[in-house]
Amino acid sequence: MTMNLESFLLALEQEVAGYHTPVVDLIAVQTRDPFKVLVATILSARTRDETTAKASRRLFNEAPDIHALSALSEEKIRKLIQPVGFFNNKAKYLYSLPGALKPYDDKVPDELDELLKLPGVGRKTANLVLSVAFGKPAICVDTHVHRIMNIWGFVNTKNPEATEKVLRKILPVKYWKKINSILVTFGQERCKPVGPQCDCCLFEQDCPKIGVTPRRVKSNGPDIMKIISWNVNGLRAVEKKGFVDIVKESGADIFAVQETRARPEQLSDELKNIYGYSGYFVQAKKKGYSGVGIYTKKKPLRVITGIGVHQFDDEGRVITLEFADFFLINAYFPNAQHELKRIDYKLAFNNALFEYAKQLAGKKTTIICGDFNVAHKAIDLANPKANEKNPGFSIEERNWMDRFINAGWVDTFRVFNQKPGQYTWWSYRFNARSKNIGWRIDYFIIDENSKSRLKGAAILTDIPGSDHCPVQLELKTGLK
Repeated sequence: MTMNLESFLLALEQEVAGYHTPVVDLIAVQTRDPFKVLVATILSARTRDETTAKASRRLFNEAPDIHALSALSEEKIRKLIQPVGFFNNKAKYLYSLPGALKPYDDKVPDELDELLKLPGVGRKTANLVLSVAFGKPAICVDTHVHRIMNIWGFVNTKNPEATEKVLRKILPVKYWKKINSILVTFGQERCKPVGPQCDCCLFEQDCPKIGVTPRRVKSNGPDIMKIISWNVNGLRAVEKKGFVDIVKESGADIFAVQETRARPEQLSDELKNIYGYSGYFVQAKKKGYSGVGIYTKKKPLRVITGIGVHQFDDEGRVITLEFADFFLINAYFPNAQHELKRIDYKLAFNNALFEYAKQLAGKKTTIICGDFNVAHKAIDLANPKANEKNPGFSIEERNWMDRFINAGWVDTFRVFNQKPGQYTWWSYRFNARSKNIGWRIDYFIIDENSKSRLKGAAILTDIPGSDHCPVQLELKTGLK
């Protein structure tokens, strides 16, 4: 490291001056109204700035102050703020806000402990309101701040709250109020969660790039294909959270999705026809259940739906694309369910898919991506002891995964990363994601004979929208 933290921030503050301004900062500049800053901050969680800005405008047109907000029903608030992330919960928070502010004479309090008592307000929101609305020295740490500080190596923390505690010790006070705005802007425009633009970053030479997979820049060497896989937990739901933009900005050559829960005719034209990609989908016979799909820039030689076994294909769990030098199998593995009620079905599916993949691997490189619904080793979940008899970590499922890997398949992520705490799924309960109490159940698996083609693998934890996050594979290919 050749620069200290203050030098980084001084240079970065000048760099981002002409960048896009985060919506909460923009609202603060326009009004300095603590009520509007608080509401916009609540709306902005797990939501893109463009969506937050539109929802804020609609809400403030109807409710410019706390008294007007108290006159709105929860249903009315819900309709006004859609499609921000988790709009049902946020509508409840905002509906409860007037009552929560009664002890403060209908005014937003300017103390951290009091702000934390308000519905929908955590440390990040409270610190942002203190800093932006009241000008108080507070460090707001969102996912961008947490992520970039870890990339730079100034902190080594597992969650934003831990990052905040470290920054209070090492960050000059003059940057406490600025840090969120500076790094959110930088994180949205340059140091992106997917495909950060390291090649044109002012810190390219000095940044240690800890845990980073930079965007691919074309060179004269072998082409590198980027493939992303994501259990979206409802394709129509994640569309409202910026899915189309996420795909476009990802730089992925192929973007596979699981648990789409929709038939193709139920998808919007924008979802079916993402610019630059061709989309292929398989659905279950049962409505609103299972389903997989693949978006690809390069058209495949062949599209194979299912694996030829009716009891599994009726649930819409597998789609395969054949290209000139590899097969890509996108699979959504069954959940063994509570008390392992469906363990026999799951193991039968696993075995059938294994036989199917083995046949393809005899012809050319074969990649299997998707939600396997199993954490393979104790390192792959936060609480292994407590889950030894539970679906997803049962001995039956782990034994199958052992046999599968030992038969000549490679868990690509573990080729590049052997660290604990690397997860792809978190429960929506108990703030599991912010505390990183998760499971690694989403994989890219490749046949052993093709291991030399691996260029990189990563977990894209900073992309919201589902209870899973995307996973990424980079594969060498000499084909243009």
